[in-house]
Amino acid sequence: MEFLAHILDPLTLALMIAGVLGLALLQNGPSAFASGMRALGPLFTAKPDQDRDAARAAMMQVDHLAQLRGLACTDRVCTGKVLTAHPFLGEAVRKLSHCDRMDQFEIWVEQQLADRAERHRAVHGLWYAMADAAPALGMAGTIIGLIGMFGAMDDPAAIGPSMALALLTTLYGVVIANLIAAPVAGRLVDLSTRELAWQKALCDRMLAVARRENAPVRRAAIREVA
Repeated sequence: MEFLAHILDPLTLALMIAGVLGLALLQNGPSAFASGMRALGPLFTAKPDQDRDAARAAMMQVDHLAQLRGLACTDRVCTGKVLTAHPFLGEAVRKLSHCDRMDQFEIWVEQQLADRAERHRAVHGLWYAMADAAPALGMAGTIIGLIGMFGAMDDPAAIGPSMALALLTTLYGVVIANLIAAPVAGRLVDLSTRELAWQKALCDRMLAVARRENAPVRRAAIREVA
């Protein structure tokens, strides 16, 4: 406990955290900062593997319905709990069923995936900025502490607090960067990669179904069945 009391300075730690957050806000802007803070929720709750499996199961139903009744009926798949739990899946299926031309859906897919990737990059950039800022602020605190220490060489009682400031800011910078910001950024990058992968695979499968169903022979066969 005595050791913790020596290394835990609430005021210095609070100033370090405030400085890191302030720099990240200035570098990335309010929008990216807010998104980065909101990403702390999915950081612990996101389940990309389950989302991928749900998308695959839904896509099998979409494919089956498209073969039986055509693309216009495929929006029946994503209703209720599926739509609530997987909004991108529901939106993609709904867009597929309501598109008059395949190229409209293809443009929508490209734009949606590009926008998502851009939003994810902004969040990653925010946390990587924190990881870069923390050691720099720690070094600034070290320099300030050394200045205070050398300025009080004639007063031994004043050397201790200045030296403590110099060392603690370095410690806090390393901890914030390597034990908080960088791991969070790495985890978010991993979740983003896996999420975008299954979303792209889902949209590619939908495009394949749309091309098949929009073929002239296929459209004629559906009209005969109807």
